[in-house]
Amino acid sequence: MNTLKSAAAATKDKLSSHTNSNNSTDNTDMSPVPAHHDASRASGSQTLPQEHYDVAAATLDHMTTEATTKPDGHTKQHLQAPADHEASHACFKSVFPQSSLQNFENSWHFGNYVIDRQTGQKSFEAMSLYVRLGMHLLYYGSEQEKALHWKRTRELLREQSEKMGKQYDDPASVQHIQPFIDSFGLQASMVEMMQPDPTKYRTFNEFFAREIREDARPIAEPSNETVVSSPADCRLTVFETIDLATKYWIKGTGFSLSHLLGSVDVASQFEGGSIAIARLAPQDYHRWHSPTNGTVESILDVPGTYYTVNPQAINEPGTLDVFCENKRSVMLLRRRATGSLVAVVAVGAMLVGSIKYNAGVQVGAEVRRGQCLGAFYYGGSTVIVLLPKGEVLLDQDLVMNSGQQRCETLVKVGWRIGAGPAR
Repeated sequence: MNTLKSAAAATKDKLSSHTNSNNSTDNTDMSPVPAHHDASRASGSQTLPQEHYDVAAATLDHMTTEATTKPDGHTKQHLQAPADHEASHACFKSVFPQSSLQNFENSWHFGNYVIDRQTGQKSFEAMSLYVRLGMHLLYYGSEQEKALHWKRTRELLREQSEKMGKQYDDPASVQHIQPFIDSFGLQASMVEMMQPDPTKYRTFNEFFAREIREDARPIAEPSNETVVSSPADCRLTVFETIDLATKYWIKGTGFSLSHLLGSVDVASQFEGGSIAIARLAPQDYHRWHSPTNGTVESILDVPGTYYTVNPQAINEPGTLDVFCENKRSVMLLRRRATGSLVAVVAVGAMLVGSIKYNAGVQVGAEVRRGQCLGAFYYGGSTVIVLLPKGEVLLDQDLVMNSGQQRCETLVKVGWRIGAGPAR
């Protein structure tokens, strides 16, 4: 984990005036936070000292630079290192004072539980190191509302996202492809891609946004017009109403349909409707697909920032809602089966360089359920699907996982997530 060590070395001197007393006397146990740590203990009122913002920013900048210059920079040995790994703790411990780091670690566990839909098995997925740092950056200042809106934080995340996007468009970035495949065990999945040979991709971003063959993701019940499918290979949560989503999942202040969609009039058509939230981790197939058959009525690009979309940023009361703050593109589809509107919102996230639609996906185009609509270029991301009230009856296993267990469910493109209109 040389990136972690070098990041610590590059930023440690910035804390010299603040950390001498802490490091010389503090023997706090910094062992990894247990996976069963209760997320409800995280408090929106706990903030981190303002004077250490520069260190967090410098650490992120150093890590992203190292990640793009080393062939294995985006593997689990470096930027994608699990946040609960001993080396990750050592890195953060060496650059942040124990006072702020201990408060942060007491307030957050460093991963999320997910449920495999096919097996029903629940497992813990550790947060990546860069996501943990992104969470760290959000909680500086005396008020989280101000910190999340803070111009300096938004500018930092924009710069880092654009920097990585540019570097991964460079032909030299092909050196990252095979180490990334090896680190995340993606070799077997390459046969599903339209281009299965990793050496044929011209840049890392081209590989990252690789497109899958349609026959590798057949849609569920293809002859049933009422079925709604998952828009992505993802970690999915679904809620029968927006109110339930804000009760159990979207806890940030400032969330509203009009803010998310960029239109009060459009939002009014989804009041009381259902919502599906598909989160894509960096190792996932990074394109999104149509959840239904229909016609593209409009596409609206909404500018924004690049906050992490990790569930802990979404679930924390008192923070701003990152879905409504992040860069996103809102597509409205006129559903063929019912004539109702369906919103498909592609939301960028931390270190996402761009959101691009496939050729031919434009206003007036007819799209099929399961058809690829577009791609995210490097980083995590989210696709949100909104349906009007009574338009769909969501599958109950997904509803229970999301509401009762408050867990994401692992699903793939084309899998059924509901059918309707609900009766």
